[in-house]
Amino acid sequence: MDAQGRGRAENIDPADQWVLNPDTGEYELRLAPSAAQPSVPGPRAAAPGRTGSSGRGTRGRTTAPDRDATEPEVPPQRRRRGAPAQEPPGRRGRRPVKKKSKTKKVLLWTGGIMAFVLVGTAGAAYLYVEHLNGNIKSVSDDGASTGGFNKDKAINILLIGTDKRTGAGNEGYGDAGSVGHADTTILLHVSKDRTNATALSIPRDLIVDVPDCPTEQEDGSTKVIKGTEKARFNTSLGQDGRTPSCTMRTVTELTGITPDDFMVADFNAVKTLTTAVGGVEVCLAKDIDDADSHLKLSKGTHLIEGEQALAFVRTRHSVGFGGDLSRIQIQQQFLSALMRKLKSNDTLTSPTKMIKLAEAGTKALTVDSQLDSIDKLKDLGMELGKLNTKNLTFTTVPVVDNPAEKVKATVVLNASTAPTVFQMIKDDVSFTAVKKKAQASKNAAAAAAAARLKGPQSAASEVRVRILNGGAVAGSAQSTLSWLQNDEGVTKSENAGNAPAQLGSTTLEYAPDQAAQARKLAAVMGLPGTALKPGRSVTNAQGLPTMTLTLGKDFKGPGVSVTAPTAVPDTVQKSTADKVECAK
Repeated sequence: MDAQGRGRAENIDPADQWVLNPDTGEYELRLAPSAAQPSVPGPRAAAPGRTGSSGRGTRGRTTAPDRDATEPEVPPQRRRRGAPAQEPPGRRGRRPVKKKSKTKKVLLWTGGIMAFVLVGTAGAAYLYVEHLNGNIKSVSDDGASTGGFNKDKAINILLIGTDKRTGAGNEGYGDAGSVGHADTTILLHVSKDRTNATALSIPRDLIVDVPDCPTEQEDGSTKVIKGTEKARFNTSLGQDGRTPSCTMRTVTELTGITPDDFMVADFNAVKTLTTAVGGVEVCLAKDIDDADSHLKLSKGTHLIEGEQALAFVRTRHSVGFGGDLSRIQIQQQFLSALMRKLKSNDTLTSPTKMIKLAEAGTKALTVDSQLDSIDKLKDLGMELGKLNTKNLTFTTVPVVDNPAEKVKATVVLNASTAPTVFQMIKDDVSFTAVKKKAQASKNAAAAAAAARLKGPQSAASEVRVRILNGGAVAGSAQSTLSWLQNDEGVTKSENAGNAPAQLGSTTLEYAPDQAAQARKLAAVMGLPGTALKPGRSVTNAQGLPTMTLTLGKDFKGPGVSVTAPTAVPDTVQKSTADKVECAK
């Protein structure tokens, strides 16, 4: 029996009967005055001897005075311990105590809507958990992930949109007979403190090395799918039986970042989710008439949903330079608009939209085995719900045209800027200016570290240092020694072997009277002020005081600066989700 059967009115959408309780910040089902109000939708068996129409639910009654004989009996709402009894129908109750944090409660309760298009249903999971769990499809991560996101760490989610034609009405999109390649891929990084996030689009035509991929088969066995060198990125999924876990491995190989989880959606996700929220507002800087994507819109602002929304994110020939990079930009603009709609009160306070989002989102998802329940998605959604759209940055992996091609069809990494983008994400550096807690103390610490680099520097020939490997690639101490002596004139240097413990970051320890030597070596090595550790010197084989340079896991090689980037290169395209941009 559904919720409609419990009330007197017919043809009522059950979602319309869910209203926000200002005292709890949760949605509750409010039916006609003659009906009880269960806390979650769905049938509930009546307790023996307990019937009646009043919210109080007294024993011994068989029918309510105003109930038709043909209406089904409904159990009363079970009151939470400590909650006040509900007033009888028709009686005016006490005015609820006004809560200052009502909006905040709503945002937290519906926190799941922040996971772009895909996790947008986590808040609504409270409504009917078992039903939504049944909607979710999952496949193995094959050991390619970190083992799932952690609430106390930065989060990296791989979002994949495939070009597979599934569902009715999608015959005009994607490649006919496609096994479902990684047509649209976004690595979503959420900072550890949840103040900012970066959505990194990966071009489908980027040339990469797809690694060997151990993949679980339907019978439970594992098959290693052979990797491919210099292949299009989109072939990391679907090709030769590759699953999303292989796309995960390819992203790790490309960026050095291991995703925590993945989510996959097909064409239907865009159609159903935009319809669920009542449309998304987009802006065009010019008229578009694209015969391939079937998008025909005039210049200006439009509210799009369903088929038209899918056509919008699929168009490319009528925007920018007409290639995949132009389509990525229009997709980013669309996702920004969708995020603004999901965060709006129009969506957050609408039970109808939240229930529709719950249905559409869970049906559109294929997730990894670490995210295979509403509870897990809800936890992720609550973390993502803490974000502010002004600090959600969309950007794209920096690329250049493939120099090996006469007719340009693919792209390769931009070697001068791509490593910086990857490193900033790895180091959890925000792409936007964010006001953070305890910023004053952090600024003071940063100023103290920077001060260590200021002052006179010794000549290279006067720098005396011993080098240890504390987590860098094997042979790094010897290669650094050779480089310092032969290329930089630091002749008073020696290889001291392996450090007693591994370090995440490279350090240089020195005595107070060696500060000038430390500044010189820092300049030569590209060390940040935080790497300099005032302390004590050690005595070398000749009995002379010597600094100690310990190469940590962040060491990239002789002559390569280990200073972490703190700003996005000017040439890297980026935008934030709070700004309205018009597709050109």
